[in-house]
Amino acid sequence: MIRLGLALSVCAVALAVATPSFAQRAAPVAVARAATAPMTAAERSAAVAAIITAVETRYVFPERVAAIRDHLNAGLASGRYDTTDRGVFAERLTADLRESSDDRHMYLNNDPAQYAAAITSDGEVFDNPELQAIWAAAARRSNNGLTEMRILPGNVRYLRLSQFHWVDDRTGQAYDDAMRFLRDGDAVIIDLRGNGGGSHAAVRYLLSHFIKSDTLDITFLETGEEPVQSRTLDHLPAGRMIGKPLYVLISRQVGSAAEAFAYDVQQFRLGTLVGGTTGGAANNNTFVPIAPGFMLSVSYGRPVHPVSGTNWEGVGVAPDVEVDSLTALDAAAALALKGLLAQADADPVDRAGWEWALAGVEARLNPVEIPPEQLEPLAGTYGGRTILFLNGGLVWRLGGAQDFPLRPMTRDGLFSVEGTDNRMRARLTGDALEVFRIEEPAPSRFPRD
Repeated sequence: MIRLGLALSVCAVALAVATPSFAQRAAPVAVARAATAPMTAAERSAAVAAIITAVETRYVFPERVAAIRDHLNAGLASGRYDTTDRGVFAERLTADLRESSDDRHMYLNNDPAQYAAAITSDGEVFDNPELQAIWAAAARRSNNGLTEMRILPGNVRYLRLSQFHWVDDRTGQAYDDAMRFLRDGDAVIIDLRGNGGGSHAAVRYLLSHFIKSDTLDITFLETGEEPVQSRTLDHLPAGRMIGKPLYVLISRQVGSAAEAFAYDVQQFRLGTLVGGTTGGAANNNTFVPIAPGFMLSVSYGRPVHPVSGTNWEGVGVAPDVEVDSLTALDAAAALALKGLLAQADADPVDRAGWEWALAGVEARLNPVEIPPEQLEPLAGTYGGRTILFLNGGLVWRLGGAQDFPLRPMTRDGLFSVEGTDNRMRARLTGDALEVFRIEEPAPSRFPRD
């Protein structure tokens, strides 16, 4: 019998662990090396045997079980796992589990703390109160994964989601606050770059704000069990944002539940994905404690999307606009601002703000280099305002103490004044300084002294 909470878990890739109601980012197996006793040969053999038993019992694709079992037994017999270092042991088992299964949710974490919590009770790890406390603490420390909210120039609202945590009666409130913040933006950017996944409950809550209620989101399949459907929610305290221009940033490090949200945005045509193709981890996973101090992730189910009839396992979610993930935010902001400017009936004040913001974004995307020998003659005093040439560039010294770097925006002498939150720009013509402020319709002009 599938329990609804477990069946609705779309969990993370190797660097993250998730549950239906809780999620946490586990330490990477490459560095999570606990200060415990060296691993013995007997412990290694017992661990491999326990892993094989768990795969035989739980793995969603029975046809792959023999290959996984044979691969791990061969590794044990060959001495591949002959190490006393538990972190190295976990690394090698993870590599072999993935190679033999071609499944990103098959891995072994060296995590004595979670292992100790997991063995305190029988049954599924998701019902374990000690593990729930660990996951809830991780959620609290990161504001339930909602780690950054900003108003970008042009009233484009930005939300950084580092992980899809879910804690009952707490995470929803954090999302409500974030959604109220996003709702007042002219466009929305949600940044998933580096998000390894988490809880499907959080994905469904977020998705529900951008699509009508009671929409079939995804169906979860488990061998021998009835399919379980996930549908979008009816009641949302912050209201919906259907039709709001939406841009989602993705990268290779995006996995599982984070991929699920990106996949929904693309399949339901809710917005635009910007960045690089994601990691390709779609299957549902659960966790099994493996002595002496490991947690095994094993896929027990798979999701099927109602639009595509499949999922993103092994292939990832491709962006609609492919750019370097490091510049994805500026690229998305430019797309958002251009889309807003295409509105024929836009408010003139809004339009002026979008134009100002777009000029700044495009200057960052296409940086202008001006040789120092052309910048140095522009230094001087303009109506008592001091422009200095320092370290090959220009700075505006305000109040005789604080220096604000001038970054070239165009080759005809327009500069952004760094440190003013993109609210001030300067043009140096050689004989005058023109100062532009976002809230003023015309520049102020100061002749050279």
